[in-house]
Amino acid sequence: MTENTKTQQWYQKLASSPHALVLLFFLSAMEATILPIALELVLVPYMVLERKRIWLVASVALAGFMAGAVGGYYIGFALFDTAGEWFISYLSIQDYYQEFQETLKEDGFVAIFLVGVTPVPFQVAMLAAGAGDYPLSLFLFAAGAARALRYYVLALIVLWLGPYTERLWGKYAGPVGWSILILAGTMLLLTQFL
Repeated sequence: MTENTKTQQWYQKLASSPHALVLLFFLSAMEATILPIALELVLVPYMVLERKRIWLVASVALAGFMAGAVGGYYIGFALFDTAGEWFISYLSIQDYYQEFQETLKEDGFVAIFLVGVTPVPFQVAMLAAGAGDYPLSLFLFAAGAARALRYYVLALIVLWLGPYTERLWGKYAGPVGWSILILAGTMLLLTQFL
């Protein structure tokens, strides 16, 4: 049995499980808080299998992400000196966190939105927003808009391309992620200089 067949069987089991959406919610919340791995690795194949419920799948992923983002914000707000610093150390993102704190002070909403859309670990944004006392309502709006864009556009792509999506995602996920990151960085630089 090939690795690809085992993976397909695992996704089939996931799709047929009555607890799949609950698992997706918790995976999404964990991706927002402690797992620096893109949820799309599970979400794309799951959406391919669940095209009839694709909007529900995207909405559950968004709800899980938002729950995790609120938790991470409050860790940054109330427990940054202990748990927040542990998260940053755990993810080895100390330098990136310092840079993001400065960007948050200048262009908070745009910075949070761009981190939410790109494959950059979101933990940096939520901890910096909480520790920097960035308004929770603006944080949630930026984070929610970014991930809604990311998950619902992904759902549209899966509907449009159908089963070819998984193959294309596996082949081009890296270059697409880096392209989005470079584009987001360029946009951020342009907004600071214009």
